[in-house]
Amino acid sequence: MTDTKIELLGSSLTELQALCAQEGLPKFAAKQICDWLYAKHVDSMDAMTNLSLKARARLEEIASIGRHDPINCMVSKDGTKKYLFEVASSTDGTQQYVETVFIPDGDRGTLCVSCQMGCKMGCRFCVTGQQGFHGNLSAADILNQIFSIPEFDRLTNIVYMGMGEPMDNLDNVLASIAVLTSDWGLGWSPHRITVSSVGIVPGLKRFLDESQCHVAVSLHNPYPAERLTIMPMQKAYPIAQVLALLKQYDWHGQRRISFEYTMFRGLNDDLKHAAELVRLLKGLFCRVNLIRFHSSPNTPYQTSSPKAMDQFCQYLNDHGIICTIRASRGEDIMAACGLLAGQNRQNN
Repeated sequence: MTDTKIELLGSSLTELQALCAQEGLPKFAAKQICDWLYAKHVDSMDAMTNLSLKARARLEEIASIGRHDPINCMVSKDGTKKYLFEVASSTDGTQQYVETVFIPDGDRGTLCVSCQMGCKMGCRFCVTGQQGFHGNLSAADILNQIFSIPEFDRLTNIVYMGMGEPMDNLDNVLASIAVLTSDWGLGWSPHRITVSSVGIVPGLKRFLDESQCHVAVSLHNPYPAERLTIMPMQKAYPIAQVLALLKQYDWHGQRRISFEYTMFRGLNDDLKHAAELVRLLKGLFCRVNLIRFHSSPNTPYQTSSPKAMDQFCQYLNDHGIICTIRASRGEDIMAACGLLAGQNRQNN
């Protein structure tokens, strides 16, 4: 038996074929395992009944499914649910947790998943960023958030907008997306998936080249100096550099590029900022989502007024940029944008 078991969840068909060859299992067993993992959603080796007892016993020795239930669920007055998952310990040995948010909306069910324990990006207004960085989630950790909630069969969309920066854990993010979109996995259209980023240019370029998923870039301020005060990554990857990359791609097809713009009172919510945003995005077929800032401890920022948000939105639409104000969901359970902290509130 190996010291560390392989997590099967997140494995591709090719990886499972290699594992079967290594363990002396027939090649067709890999497709059977894929079917059990992704079509039938089993959580134990014993459930893989078309594999021999010997094969199941060997898999039990060297591997785990990688599935485990959330340890807590909080329910908002608006129906949003926030799940808490226990994940691998961080490098300093402390137990870590991540949060996942299910957002029901009529026939639509969106799941906001996390990809890291905390985050390195350090955005000043984000509760996750205040936690610091404690490690990457494996592909199994990411997918477990999807497969292990009761609402799995209700999901219509996945957004990688929870804890962490997807482009900073790109290998595992892409591996999880492969499971969601491949014919040996769930077979979803990539256009049911949106991945966010603050704009890490090398990772973003690779993602754009290797995926057809929608992309959402966290912009929040069109002026570089002002953006730097709230988003430290502006120094390493200026928004102008991010936009130069995005303008190399065709956004008139099914894949969509959007920009997330959190509104702060007196900081980025006047028509001067709206006009600069129009100038900045000129020539890029995109949309802008305005997000109400959700107040949190240890942040000096205030929420923009509804009037300021409406005027900002109207200005963008009047100047040819599709703009909407995103409905705020789950604020009462700290599940809204920027509020995920990955804290164990099991006894609350």
